Amino acid sequence: MCAFIAEHRARFGVAQICRVLTAHGAKISPRTFYAWAARPLSTRALWDTTITEIMVGYYEADAEGRRPPESLYGAVKMWAYLQRQGIPVARCTVERLMRSGWQGVTRRKRVRTTIANPSDERAPDLVDRQFKVPAPNQLIVADFTYVPMAGGSHMYTAFAIDAYAGRIVGWECSSTKTDKFVRTAVRHAAELRRFEGKPFLGNTIHHSDAGSQTGFNRWTQHLDERGVEWDDHRDGQRH
Repeated sequence: MCAFIAEHRARFGVAQICRVLTAHGAKISPRTFYAWAARPLSTRALWDTTITEIMVGYYEADAEGRRPPESLYGAVKMWAYLQRQGIPVARCTVERLMRSGWQGVTRRKRVRTTIANPSDERAPDLVDRQFKVPAPNQLIVADFTYVPMAGGSHMYTAFAIDAYAGRIVGWECSSTKTDKFVRTAVRHAAELRRFEGKPFLGNTIHHSDAGSQTGFNRWTQHLDERGVEWDDHRDGQRH
């Protein structure tokens, strides 16, 4: 209550605030407030002020808008950092003071893109983790990842990469993680290489992870001469 009066005394005056509070059942006299104001700060209040001033130097930007790396810390990391600096502050004190408006960087929830199905048959692994090739068009590696969007949503992007130079030669986006848009990325890669005058000739190896999104549970296959189809060894059909 005294802190409330101290906050608004310049605008309304101590006596007026005490009169209104007393009229509403919170009895307090101006003498009580002045006695409180003249009392020295407690040990806890002094310690809180000290720690607050230290953390201001980490979380508040300077005149040029720059912040130190410690401004990314949450309460736990900041407490550990202060401990390493020889400042014996309690973890609960740091958490309490940071609730006044400081917050560290939080990581987004990770989206799983590869969900393997152990019971599903896989195509043979023709690469065996040997991703170095002597020329282009020998190995196309396909994978996809998620891209965070505004509002907490996300999209998926598939890439087809020529392992020779690490060049992205095909890509496609989708709102769902099915095998169709990964296949499309590989087809785009084939079309690009054909447009550049260097088409796939039937000996190109396509490699992807063992994810099971809607049946996409393969490792590596040879692309055919058109560069847009490959064998599915489970059902004998071409896709």
